Amino acid sequence: MSDSKLPPSQIPQAAWSGRFSEPVSDLVKRYTASIFFDRRMWRQDIRASLAHARMLARQSIIAAKDLAAIEQGMATIISEVEAGNFNWNLDDEDVHLNIEKRLTALVGDAGKRLHTGRSRNDQVATDIRLWIRDAIDDIDILMRNLQTALLNTAETHAETPMPGFTHLQVAQPVSFGHHLLAYFEMLRRDRERFADCRRRTNQLPLGAAALAGTTFPIDRESVARELGFDGVCENSLDAVSDRDFAIEFCAAASVAMMHISRFSEELVLWMSPRVGFIDLADRFCTGSSIMPQKKNPDVPELARGKTGRVFGHLMGLLTLMKGQPLAYNKDNQEDKEPLFDAADTLIDTLRIFADLVPGIRVKSDAMAAALRQGYATATDLADYLVKKGLPFRDAHEVVARAVRACEARGCDLPDLSLDELRAFSPLVAEDAFAVLTVAGSLAARDHLGGTAPAQVRAAIARSRTRL
Repeated sequence: MSDSKLPPSQIPQAAWSGRFSEPVSDLVKRYTASIFFDRRMWRQDIRASLAHARMLARQSIIAAKDLAAIEQGMATIISEVEAGNFNWNLDDEDVHLNIEKRLTALVGDAGKRLHTGRSRNDQVATDIRLWIRDAIDDIDILMRNLQTALLNTAETHAETPMPGFTHLQVAQPVSFGHHLLAYFEMLRRDRERFADCRRRTNQLPLGAAALAGTTFPIDRESVARELGFDGVCENSLDAVSDRDFAIEFCAAASVAMMHISRFSEELVLWMSPRVGFIDLADRFCTGSSIMPQKKNPDVPELARGKTGRVFGHLMGLLTLMKGQPLAYNKDNQEDKEPLFDAADTLIDTLRIFADLVPGIRVKSDAMAAALRQGYATATDLADYLVKKGLPFRDAHEVVARAVRACEARGCDLPDLSLDELRAFSPLVAEDAFAVLTVAGSLAARDHLGGTAPAQVRAAIARSRTRL
């Protein structure tokens, strides 16, 4: 017999079913249920429910014995979920009603009193904020781990020269350590963005109830303190309908993944035999099903791909919210899957890259060879002439003509004799050859933010202190 043919007393009852004369169809149940993905918030839901129950007892809205029963029942539920014995039921729609129904089965009327003074609208908004807050704390640890891996590798290669590029053309020498520190700085900004997002997320919606507040004498501030919130959302309509914090989280995740994608692109380029600057440990690569010689940098390639996935989640959330009137709408159920997947993707990527970076094998000979191909010290020669009194634009022209001559001969600037260099400018003297070396070029940029090995080591020391 189907549910629709059962007598009313035997129809499975949802928490809101008193208004309705027939049960929801199985198709609608599956379409509207979120239990398949939102049950990951069970810890946050129980934490918020316990804080709410304690406040209700302090305010004499429920009896002390009801609070004791609720706390005992929740302890049982925690044990059941952790042991994998909790029965997640599609009929109960979401994590909130699943837990409430099990609590009521365990402790009776006390479980029914838990929902006094709140709605699922402010309940879910609270749980999501708690979940994002926990995710940000995890992400911060993982970003710090990746920063540490970058610092360690940068310290090893503070003096390893490589070409710095603009337009993918050889520009000037930098050290590999200096190059890696650029990604350290990106991650530093990422951590700041997430910290800022956490600050705005950390406001308590609970107490807004469905949209207008509640008639019960609740104490929202005490709940906020117990749950570690900085304060309470001050408008009940905004409290239940706002998802700015989720959008901000996905925006911060998108920027972080964009940074990792840029690093991934360089790893792929550097590992190409045409460039050959690095090799990655075998555990981060795969082979080909047909070409036995292949070693493919699948991890950085996939990180590039997953970056687009996170960008899509950000756009999805913006689109989700753009047409919603106040206050809560069922549309907002669609906020969780993109949010969860964005967090999972970033967390997994950070974890694997913190392991990948220490396994980078630098091929310094290939880097040095590339520096000999692109006239990387040409700017150093121009700077040398400026220090001899030549205006920079004139010095630029002199060196450009020297580079053209080298191109015609198939040589580099340091290969020219003193007389050949003096043919372009009589200001050139024997000391010019010191500035045309890669080591001299690196050492000359000895200022805050420069690529001189001494400055790279100083930057690493500062960064370790910040960490």
